[in-house]
Amino acid sequence: MSGETFLPRIYLDYAATTPLRDEVADAMDAARADAYNPSSIHAEGRRARARVDDARDRVAAVLRVSRKEIVFTGGGTESDNAAILGAVRACGRKGHVLTVATEHHAVLHAVEQLEAEGHDVELLPVDERGAVDPAAFEAALRPTTILASVAYANNEIGTVAPVATLARIARGRGVLFHTDAVQAPGWLPLDVPALGVDLLSISAHKFEGPKGVGALYVRAGVPFEPVTYGGGQEFGRRSGTENVTGIAGLARALELADADRPERAERVAGLRDRLEAGIVASIAGVRINGAGGPRLPSNCNVSFEGARSEELLLQLDLAGVAVSAGSACTSGATVPSHVIAALGLAEGWRVGPLRFTLGRATTQAEIDRVLAILPGVVAAVKGNEPEASGKAAAVGGTG
Repeated sequence: MSGETFLPRIYLDYAATTPLRDEVADAMDAARADAYNPSSIHAEGRRARARVDDARDRVAAVLRVSRKEIVFTGGGTESDNAAILGAVRACGRKGHVLTVATEHHAVLHAVEQLEAEGHDVELLPVDERGAVDPAAFEAALRPTTILASVAYANNEIGTVAPVATLARIARGRGVLFHTDAVQAPGWLPLDVPALGVDLLSISAHKFEGPKGVGALYVRAGVPFEPVTYGGGQEFGRRSGTENVTGIAGLARALELADADRPERAERVAGLRDRLEAGIVASIAGVRINGAGGPRLPSNCNVSFEGARSEELLLQLDLAGVAVSAGSACTSGATVPSHVIAALGLAEGWRVGPLRFTLGRATTQAEIDRVLAILPGVVAAVKGNEPEASGKAAAVGGTG
C-alpha cells in the first residue's frame, strides 16, 4: 500500500455548482458582524441594512441598472418563478405565454402553473444545436402574448441564445421578456441595457458564491405581483428577512466573475476545445451536443452512442472524475434529458449524454487525465475495447 499514488479527484460539474471562492468567503465573514435584521430600526439593524444596500449597489453596477430594480431572492429557481409568475399575474388577464422546450425546469414548471391557472402556454422547438430561430420566435408572438422567457445560455448543452435580438422583437410587440441568466455570469456579458430584457435571473452558487441566494432584475415600470407575502421587504416584491451574509457574498462573487470574465472565458474555451478534440480523436461514436453555434466556453456535452449515462457516470466517479448527465436538479433521475430529446436526435444518441462543465480552477493536467481515463470507461460500459486508445495519450501529451 505504501507505494500507491492517490491522485486528487477531478471536478467537472461546475454548471451544477461551484466551490465558494476565497474572496467571497472573506466578504461573508466580514458581513457576519452585521448579520442582524435589516428591517430593524436600531443601530444593529441599520448596520445590516447598510450591508444589504451596499451589495445591492454593487450588483446593480455590474448589471448597469438602478439599485431599485434589484430584488434579492433565495436562488435561481425562486428568481425564475418570481419573474414569470409575478409578471404574468400582475397583468390581470389571461393570455399567451411563450417559452422554449429546452428551458430549465424552474421555467417550465412555472409556465405549467400558469397553464393550470388558465393561460395559454406554448413551447418553441429548437434545432439540432439547441438554437431558437428568431423568425420562428417572432411568428409565435400573438396579440394576447403577455411574456416570453428564453434562457441566455442553456444549462445542459450551453447553447447561447440571441437574447438581445429576441428581447427587441418582443419589445416591439409589447411583450415582456424574461431571461434565465443563471449560467451566464463569468462567461457572458451582463450588460442589461444592451440585452434589452425586462426581467433577468441569477443564482450566486453558479459563479463561486454561496448557495441559497440569488437576484432578480425587474425593470422599472414592469408590472410585478410578489409570490411571497409578509413584511414587504425588497421594495414590496419579496417578503422575508434578507440573508445579509449571503447577499454580501453574491455581490462580491458577481463583481469577481465580471472582472475575470474575458481572461477566464478565453482560457477555459481553449481547455474545452482540447477536451472535445481529444474525445473525438480517441472514441468512436460520439456527438458533441450544441456544437455548430454559440455556446458557453465552459460547456462540453457529449453523447456516446450505445452507452448509458448512468453507467458512464458511475465508472467515471469510481475513476475520480465528477461530471453529470444534465441538470443537477434532475441528475438523480434515469429519464432521458428533455434538452437532449428536444434536439430531435435518434434514440441511440439520447441515452448516453455526459455534461462536462469546466470552471475557473480547471487545469490542462485535469483535462489530459480525463482524456486518458475516458476511452477505457466508455469501452468498459459498451463491453468492448477502445477503438482508438492510443490517440487519447497522444492528445494528452501535446501542448
